Amino acid sequence: MSENKDPQVAKFVYDFTEGNKDLKDLLGGKGANLAEMTNLGLPVPPGFTITTDACKVYLDSGEEPVALRDEVTQHLDALEARMGKKLGQADNPLLVSVRSGAKFSMPGMMDTVLNIGLSDKSVQGLAKQAGDDRFAWDSYRRLIQMFGKTVLDVDGELFEDELEKAKHAKKVTVDTDLDAADLKKLVTRFKKIVKTEAGRDFPQDPREQMDLAIKAVFESWNTDRAKLYRRQERIPGDLGTAVNVCSMVFGNLGPDSGTGVAFTRDPASGHQGVYGDYLQNAQGEDVVAGIRNTVALAELENIDKKSYDQLMQIMETLENHYKDLCDIEFTIERGQLWMLQTRVGKRTAGAAFRIATQLVDQGLIDEAEALQRVTGAQLAQLMFPKFDEDAKVQQLGRGIAASPGAAVGKAVFDSYTAIKWSRSGEKVILIRRETNPDDLDGMIAAEGILTSRGGKTSHAAVVARGMGKTCVCGAEDLEVDTKRRRMTVGDVVVEEGDVVSIDGSSGKVYLGEVPVVPSPVVEYFEGRMHAGADDADELVGAVHRVMAYADRVRRLRVRANADNAEDALRARRFGAQGIGLCRTEHMFLGERREMVEKLILADTDAEREESLKQLLPLQKRDFVELFEAMDGLPVTIRLLDPPLHEFLPDITELSVRVALAESRQDANENDLRLLQAVHRLHESNPMLGLRGVRLGLVIPGLFAMQVRAIAEAAAERKNAKGDPRAEVMIPLVGTVQELEIVREEADRVIAEVEATSGVKLKLAIGTMIELPRAALTAGQIAEAAEFFSFGTNDLTQTVWGFSRDDVEASFFTAYLEKGIFGVSPFETIDKDGVGSLVRNAVEAGRATRPDLKLGVCGEHGGDPESVHFFHEVGLDYVSCSPFRIPVARLEAGRAASTSAGSDHR
Repeated sequence: MSENKDPQVAKFVYDFTEGNKDLKDLLGGKGANLAEMTNLGLPVPPGFTITTDACKVYLDSGEEPVALRDEVTQHLDALEARMGKKLGQADNPLLVSVRSGAKFSMPGMMDTVLNIGLSDKSVQGLAKQAGDDRFAWDSYRRLIQMFGKTVLDVDGELFEDELEKAKHAKKVTVDTDLDAADLKKLVTRFKKIVKTEAGRDFPQDPREQMDLAIKAVFESWNTDRAKLYRRQERIPGDLGTAVNVCSMVFGNLGPDSGTGVAFTRDPASGHQGVYGDYLQNAQGEDVVAGIRNTVALAELENIDKKSYDQLMQIMETLENHYKDLCDIEFTIERGQLWMLQTRVGKRTAGAAFRIATQLVDQGLIDEAEALQRVTGAQLAQLMFPKFDEDAKVQQLGRGIAASPGAAVGKAVFDSYTAIKWSRSGEKVILIRRETNPDDLDGMIAAEGILTSRGGKTSHAAVVARGMGKTCVCGAEDLEVDTKRRRMTVGDVVVEEGDVVSIDGSSGKVYLGEVPVVPSPVVEYFEGRMHAGADDADELVGAVHRVMAYADRVRRLRVRANADNAEDALRARRFGAQGIGLCRTEHMFLGERREMVEKLILADTDAEREESLKQLLPLQKRDFVELFEAMDGLPVTIRLLDPPLHEFLPDITELSVRVALAESRQDANENDLRLLQAVHRLHESNPMLGLRGVRLGLVIPGLFAMQVRAIAEAAAERKNAKGDPRAEVMIPLVGTVQELEIVREEADRVIAEVEATSGVKLKLAIGTMIELPRAALTAGQIAEAAEFFSFGTNDLTQTVWGFSRDDVEASFFTAYLEKGIFGVSPFETIDKDGVGSLVRNAVEAGRATRPDLKLGVCGEHGGDPESVHFFHEVGLDYVSCSPFRIPVARLEAGRAASTSAGSDHR
């Protein structure tokens, strides 16, 4: 191969003394950290790492690089010289382990193979060398079992079955009670399994064992499990894996030996202390395999104080060096401590915040780094109440964990009952097959929502997340009968009024009340707990410090999606800097629905004007309350957007009602007119039909009424010495001409209100970019718009050609499983498609109008990864549900801190 002439490219093998922790791309995570520990002078068994470059050559060509064998031989010779023995040598064998080690920890890769170099001859030498026959035959048994399973692809159950038979014959329960003779027989049986299943003898040549294991590591990169995991986690498929060849140290040489795992602080809480497990007279995976009970790491001090003290010193060294919680694997061989692995340890959300601030206090990291050590997803976990894990429960079923949290209440099966019982002080769980916009009031009244249909982006899930309500969707085992007002699961019947508990973090549904533990973090955001108070939760203090820094450095402002004063006030407590989306259609439900029906049925201008006249004061009151709640902050109000049929009765129900009335010869004239209107307005694809700006153009006076209500409300607040900052948003614009017509009418109405009230108003008028054409012609649209707000929900639907409510239940799961999506494009913005349109609209819009204000009000505004994208493309703000505001604030700070760090570098 031509690249082998270049020494820079040809170097495929690195000794542990040559690498460092920053070479994860080349040496993988394990190899880079083994090299780092070696450089620190820690006791690491000597070894070498075969690079990811070698793996890439193998994957591309089907053959190992030409130079690899010679390089491995050179490093093996050096290792043998250092250890004073040769690989698999009959009288004094050097044994090695072979481990995979990609840049990212990845399930599906090849498991470790220990004790490579053992054979029928060298097992005798190992027994003599260790002075322990049982240890030698146990090590040989383990090698054949691991090698057979991971390298030769023999079914591991076959080895386990033989091991169980041997224990049963000896009448023992653990393999440590098998003696040398038992294990010698087991080796013979294991070799027969290999011969039968793999069609070859277990290799006796130690170098062949090592070469086959190395090749198996390369091939494990493309196992089905590994590829699926990479697709789901969006790990590039061309990284390849490194291979670590490490000289063996043995923890199974007797009571003065053992193996263990340790953490430099508690990964569950973040508290400093001694955390981990230790197992005497054990090797390799025994600690995590659970074959025997481990002891707490602190017990090691009584078992082997010298090794314990040395381990404590090394743990302090590693934490100070990595400046983070470290996860460590170690082995003690006859009183000698060896470090086998370290990595930055995984932790719970609470531990992440505590550790980040602890490390700042210790002077190990600064506030900017602390901000990068936590995530919005972790903050969201801390905000939801949880069920008491120690409580006794009766699980009914399980659905999709759609909106986290823990909710308990009486089962109700319609919104009317939910509202009625809630007003009487009852806590309720609204149970439906699926929810629709009519259920909004019931959803607001309920503690949580449970549906037997739908997924993470169904109506129930989306609205629940927006309100911070616990929600479990798609619990298919539950048979919901709304007419009989009951739910059945197998032979269990849940009647209306029976108490149920739902866990939106796991998707589990329980019968009866499961006690919940409230979240102190939400109490803090609500203002009911002060971070500096004497009784303040330690975690709250950590969250407060991180959030304060995020707010100082972020460029993106964070607004709320809120439709009423109550939500607006909560959003403000959570740190909202305005309202980015007020959906006026939510103001037309309930008692006002009849007024909308009259508006739709109006045959004359006079009738239409009368309906609008009735709606005007109601709309004005809505906006006065909203402006008061958000005084001094911007409030973006979207004019009526949904299809008109959503305000009319169901066509089937209405048809039945009319037919029954006619059969009784008491037909209702209003019902007949209503049915005709429903037929007239019926659309096959209503979300692509008469809605948004089209409504304002087709129904004279509708948008003018709303603009007048906004202007009059703003004038009233100004007269009351308030500071209303209204922004009028025209929805679903596809061409600048639509916007110009509506804007001209809006400007006229605003001028009339100014003249009547004597108050000068500054009402910005802009549009929602939610159609591909709007994004592609943003330069033209900006001529008539003072701001853009990206409606990424509809933009995603129209770009992909997906109806969100339909595809979630049909093929989304298959798409996720096949890796076509790493994550739903309705949860995290599709940067390549939808994101390209957003970027284009930003650039074109600002080219036309440099002071164009830009925001986003789709659900993506509260998604951590999407917030980073919106920061990158230059938006001014993101808007999300009140409950997601702290998450967006945190991620906006992280995005600013990341880009500042990149600029600095």
